[in-house]
Amino acid sequence: MDAETAAQLVSVSSDVAIVLDKKGIIRDVSCESKLVSGSSWIGRAWADTVTVESRIKVQEMLAEATSASASRWRQVNHPITGESDMPIRYCAMRIGDEGRMLAIGREMSAVADLQQRLVQAEQQIEREYTKLRATETRYRALFQLAREAVLIADATSMKIVEANPAAVDMLANGSRRIVGRQVMDLFSARDTRAVESLVASVRALPRAEDIEVGLANAQRNVRLSASLFQQDQQGFLLIRLRPLGAEAVDTSRRTPPSIALGVIGHLPEGLVVVDANHRILTANPAFVEMIELATEEQVRGQPLDRWIGRVDVDVDILFASIREHGSVRRFMTAVRGEYGGRENVEISAVSVTQGPIPCIALSLRKLARETTNVAAQGQAMLRSIDQLTELVGRMPLKELVRETTDIIERMCIEAALQLTSDNRASAAEMLGLSRQSLYVKLRRYGLGELDSEAE
Repeated sequence: MDAETAAQLVSVSSDVAIVLDKKGIIRDVSCESKLVSGSSWIGRAWADTVTVESRIKVQEMLAEATSASASRWRQVNHPITGESDMPIRYCAMRIGDEGRMLAIGREMSAVADLQQRLVQAEQQIEREYTKLRATETRYRALFQLAREAVLIADATSMKIVEANPAAVDMLANGSRRIVGRQVMDLFSARDTRAVESLVASVRALPRAEDIEVGLANAQRNVRLSASLFQQDQQGFLLIRLRPLGAEAVDTSRRTPPSIALGVIGHLPEGLVVVDANHRILTANPAFVEMIELATEEQVRGQPLDRWIGRVDVDVDILFASIREHGSVRRFMTAVRGEYGGRENVEISAVSVTQGPIPCIALSLRKLARETTNVAAQGQAMLRSIDQLTELVGRMPLKELVRETTDIIERMCIEAALQLTSDNRASAAEMLGLSRQSLYVKLRRYGLGELDSEAE
């Protein structure tokens, strides 16, 4: 192999190739990186082109190349004006009999970027755990300080798993032995059937009417209410006990509008009504809590898109669907809290044209994390990573990194199309691309051809 052919082979197989004399001075450079200006290195010591902490690595590689056929691969960083340091992985070897050496380098910026993203993801997870712990602390504080007696019982075994101090004082006369007891043991024998009927109603319906029952440990009656909730795929009963008093309100005398307003005010789902300009007319306490505010007056008159939508196009898509169909069901989006909180929600909405003011009513229900879709995407990603891992040693790192980038890009495009119901203009805006760029990428990954066939 002649010298020219060898030089071409080295240039093609590496991102940076440096020819050094026996003193470590750069005599020639072949550089493919746009960020590194190799021509400015000629005549300088190799150690002077790297950052301070990398100089000892350069010296070690030169010493190894002098005493052996080649040095170990070592990563060093080159300072770039106005940019982050450029990481390059080098191997130095001796060439010829005049003490000359050749350093072959492979750019590691893509790997460094992936490592930085991993660190950012870990930090985001830690922040989410911190929020979760803070939420749990607030729940515990409210549970312990509530004056109303509250019990949490296993919906299957009917054993009490938690009780606040007010419930302990009411049911066990200050004893801490209430946890672990059966719920039915707390009430008088004559009311056992009524309690069983209430529990059966709660399991079948979202909410059942309150009942009046007598306590087993005292000659007095209380008003009992219960609701069912799920946690870790297990059902639990939230039981509230309120002493009866002379000031109790007779709910049978309420007018139907009063009952409706009372129900809306206590709904666990957010409910908001907006006018034709999408400004809020009224909202229930659950919606106000979702957006991290305190009173309805703070939201009245404000535009809904101030708090609704992952991106700006979300609300436009939502109201466009309402105008076209009159109602929308299970529209997936997010609620952005006033203080940075974020909740995934499912919106059902209806347009009300009859009445003094045309308006749109929206119901917002919080969603659990979509573990199924995430798991499926994660498995697909893992399979792709496993396939790429098998290619290590068979193809250059630069091609492996390019392949990984293509996989991530395709997944992001598919997710954007799914979120926008295959609206390509909205997907392009969500991804920060022009329509032409999105169409090019759709054709590149075969998504555009699949869509055209489906149509």
